[in-house]
Amino acid sequence: MGVSITKLYAIIRLRGVVGTPKDVEYTLRLLRLTRKFHCVIYPATPAIEGMLEKAKDWITWGEIDLPVLTQLLKTRGRIVGGKPLTDEYVKRVLGFENIDALAKAIFENKVFYHKLEDYGIKPVFRLHPPSKGFKGSIKKPYKDGGELGYRGRDINDLLLRMM
Repeated sequence: MGVSITKLYAIIRLRGVVGTPKDVEYTLRLLRLTRKFHCVIYPATPAIEGMLEKAKDWITWGEIDLPVLTQLLKTRGRIVGGKPLTDEYVKRVLGFENIDALAKAIFENKVFYHKLEDYGIKPVFRLHPPSKGFKGSIKKPYKDGGELGYRGRDINDLLLRMM
C-alpha cells in the first residue's frame, strides 16, 4: 500500500452517550467509538481530521509513538472472541514475525490497523479509566486545562495511564 509516511492518530472517547447530538453520535459510530474509554488508531487524513473536528467535544486525540503503539497492541489488542492478540496469531494469520513487527508496519502506514478486522483482529481497544484520574475537566478543551480535543504527543502519557 505505498502510502507516504503520515501521522498516526490514537483517538479516545472520553464522554458517554447521554445528551450527544445525533450527528456527533453518527460520527463517533463511524470512528467505531461507541463507548467511553474506547480507543482507535487511524492515519491522519483530511476525512478523519474532519470527523475529529466534528466530535472534538467528546474525544481526545494525538500522534501515537511506536513504543506506546507496541505496548497497546500487546496489552489491549484483542482478536474475535475477546482473546488477547498474541505473537503466534500475528505470525500465523498476518505473516509478521511478532507484534513488534506488526506495530512497526502500522506505524509506517504499510498496514492500516482498522482494516485488520477482516483477519479477526478487533479494531477497537478497550481501555481502563486513567490511573490517578483526569488532570482536568472532561468538559473543557485540552488547551484550556481540560481533557478534550487535540493534545499532540501528550496522548501517549494518557494512553500509558489507561492501559
